[in-house]
Amino acid sequence: MPDRSRSQSGKDAERHALEHLQKQGLRLLAQNWLCKRGELDLVMLDGDTVVFVEVRYRKNTQWGGALASIDGRKQQKLIFAAQYFLQRETRWANSPCRFDVVAIDSHPSQLNWLQNAFDS
Repeated sequence: MPDRSRSQSGKDAERHALEHLQKQGLRLLAQNWLCKRGELDLVMLDGDTVVFVEVRYRKNTQWGGALASIDGRKQQKLIFAAQYFLQRETRWANSPCRFDVVAIDSHPSQLNWLQNAFDS
């Protein structure tokens, strides 16, 4: 990704991740879903499974890269936000769920989609 503002690079990474996941057959339910517990980058449907996708972009891998940035604290925030989403969006409340991470380091071609990245 070209040198741009950090915010714009993150949006570009999210767009790239969304396009990639849609090509893999996932359907978008919500994007940048905000609640008091945090934000869900992408909420998608894979068959009958609700997929909460965290998109991480790191221009520099000096401190471990995009995938390493999903620590226990971040996982807990995502779990709480997902629980709140399911409470608010009741039609999905009984669906199977999973947490995926799309990690992009330096260039969009280095997209790493990790399914079932962690459990709730």
